[in-house]
Amino acid sequence: MASSNAKPATAEHELVAASASGDFAKFTAEKEPLLTRLHHFFHRYPTAAPAIVLMMAILVFTSIVGERFLHPFNMSLIVQQVTIIGILGIAQTLIILTAGIDLSVGAIMVLTSVIMGRFGVEFGLPPVLALGLGLFAGALAGYINGLLVTLFRLPPFIVTLGTWNIFFALNLWYSGSQTIRSQAIDAAAPILHWTGQSIEMFGARLTYGSLMMLALFVIVWYALNWTAWGRHVYATGDDPAAARLAGIRTDKILRSVYIVAGFFCAVAAWALIGRIGSVSPQAGMMANLDSITAVVIGGCSLFGGRGSIFGTLIGALVVGVFRNGLALSGVDVLWQDFTVGLLIIIAVGLDQWIRKV
Repeated sequence: MASSNAKPATAEHELVAASASGDFAKFTAEKEPLLTRLHHFFHRYPTAAPAIVLMMAILVFTSIVGERFLHPFNMSLIVQQVTIIGILGIAQTLIILTAGIDLSVGAIMVLTSVIMGRFGVEFGLPPVLALGLGLFAGALAGYINGLLVTLFRLPPFIVTLGTWNIFFALNLWYSGSQTIRSQAIDAAAPILHWTGQSIEMFGARLTYGSLMMLALFVIVWYALNWTAWGRHVYATGDDPAAARLAGIRTDKILRSVYIVAGFFCAVAAWALIGRIGSVSPQAGMMANLDSITAVVIGGCSLFGGRGSIFGTLIGALVVGVFRNGLALSGVDVLWQDFTVGLLIIIAVGLDQWIRKV
């Protein structure tokens, strides 16, 4: 029988506890470096970087050019100059949010402007009907792009590269490479010039086309942020496989995006007629690249699923401010294009850095 004075065996967990250090974990967050905080800030607010660039550009050109740069008329002139690119930028933003790209937006714009002009002026249809047919043609062209992308699983870049050439060829064939002059439009279909009419406020002169552009940005912002369709667009661009598993009909969303984009290209055609005063089959040849420029500088990711529609507006204004400021400073057009190209490279590099957060 064991002695009653024997000491009880020490439990293993007591031995471990006795030999453990008396230090304890601290969960107080360390202050992050400034660069890391900036990284997180720009990731959370993608439009902050282009907005800062826009404000800095305005300050720099004001100091170089003087008060005439900030004059209300010059500010409204910048808005007029970016109206076409702004509306096309809306169409391009919707496509890029779905991780695609549309090289045919300029071709759709020019083709639908020719359709509006010929139906309204040469064929004598009621001007409103001619305008409506042009808008329908834009939506139809967008539907063709969306159908090719979803039905044949072709990359959007290849599809729209092909339709870019097809739509431009149709434009030259249908127009006969003939320009419809301003006088003929005024006589037969004055509604096509409505977007070029302007109102004056406090020394600024804004066209109805510019006001229409700003209204479209507000409408699309609401659709993207406050409707189920907008959330599905972001989800489809961010991760299409996960979106399908969540019950989103991604092909239907993609087709709807291309249809809406084509419609906005036709709206841009209406604004183009009002801007230049005529219907020219050669106008807007580089508009597709300019629209991509506005979207990229505006902070919209080329990989889809991230970006803001107002970022595109800021990106278009950045391009307009730089071109206007450099022109007033006496800089040659060659170096204006050089500057815009440099901005594109910086914007894409910044997007790559932000995505590493």
